[in-house]
Amino acid sequence: MATAGKVIKCKAAVAWEAGKPLSIEEVEVAPPQAMEVRVKILYTALCHTDVYFWEAKGQTPVFPRILGHEAGGIVESVGEGVTELVPGDHVLPVFTGECKECAHCKSEESNLCDLLRINVDRGVMIGDGQSRFTIDGKPIFHFVGTSTFSEYTVIHVGCLAKINPEAPLDKVCVLSCGISTGLGATLNVAKPKKGSTVAIFGLGAVGLAAMEGARMAGASRIIGVDLNPAKYEQAKKFGCTDFVNPKDYTKPVQEVLVEMTNGGLDRAVECTGHIDAMIAAFECVHDGWGVAVLVGVPHKEAVFKTHPMNFLNERTLKGTFFGNYKPRTDLPEVVEMYMRKELDLEKFITHSVPFSQINTAFDLMLKGEGLRCVMRMDE
Repeated sequence: MATAGKVIKCKAAVAWEAGKPLSIEEVEVAPPQAMEVRVKILYTALCHTDVYFWEAKGQTPVFPRILGHEAGGIVESVGEGVTELVPGDHVLPVFTGECKECAHCKSEESNLCDLLRINVDRGVMIGDGQSRFTIDGKPIFHFVGTSTFSEYTVIHVGCLAKINPEAPLDKVCVLSCGISTGLGATLNVAKPKKGSTVAIFGLGAVGLAAMEGARMAGASRIIGVDLNPAKYEQAKKFGCTDFVNPKDYTKPVQEVLVEMTNGGLDRAVECTGHIDAMIAAFECVHDGWGVAVLVGVPHKEAVFKTHPMNFLNERTLKGTFFGNYKPRTDLPEVVEMYMRKELDLEKFITHSVPFSQINTAFDLMLKGEGLRCVMRMDE
């Protein structure tokens, strides 16, 4: 492309400071260096993680910064050493990567790449420790290696999944983070058998993606657990057969669930990050074969407490990161599941706005309205 090797000026939504509305600015995006790719973002969605780091209440504030990590785009140009992507390829950026060289990448069991696993504090590129974004020569920091709230962004090749160019980017962009995380937690880690019973704790986008996985696996009973009763109606579209609100009971919710299911659930997937929900998810599964999977990220002071007999009675507790999907190896097949109509993504996308209205997307998420808001880059 004519822009290869040159600085591109484009629009980006810049977070200048914590909790202040994002501002649409003209930024300069430098060409990609070795093992980097410059991507033209066509659609980007808002995920709760963006809001969390924009609020910057619980972690190191890194500003000014271009947030965004759930997106779909097209390769504009590639840096030295990039062989598996060429300009024009359709890609999903991912906040974690797959270098294909480290012990984790070579293991069939892990997707925790040594080189490219998520780093929320790093605001620069891994190769040279510099930012590729500037405004009037001053650096603007990156976010989790993706920074998709920009018309162009520079990403390490290991954090880009090359996908079917026929796949509509305005739909499959939501697979680059939350939906894959929940879906994979069920399909790859919990692995419910056909006809089994599954509980999903937390019915946000990730929890409903975990529920969609249980539906796809043929679970006979799917119990949604959430403190907000309004979530039940929406959850029915994802296969929810029963709804439990812990606030409706005086006893612990795990006891309620064990009674409802004649001894416990076959599988439970926890998507809230609250320690009580994590413990309840484990303690509600059936002895002998029950498996609980933790997806939500807990508070840094949180401690998991349960009686060791719960393990000795043959219950299993597992954790997962990004649904155990290896970004480059596995995500293209998740896109194909959508293309074959096995996976329905439309029901996750509740709002769509032009990129210029990005603060509207933040407002919707802060109010808890909808699941995913997809933003169109070209107005």
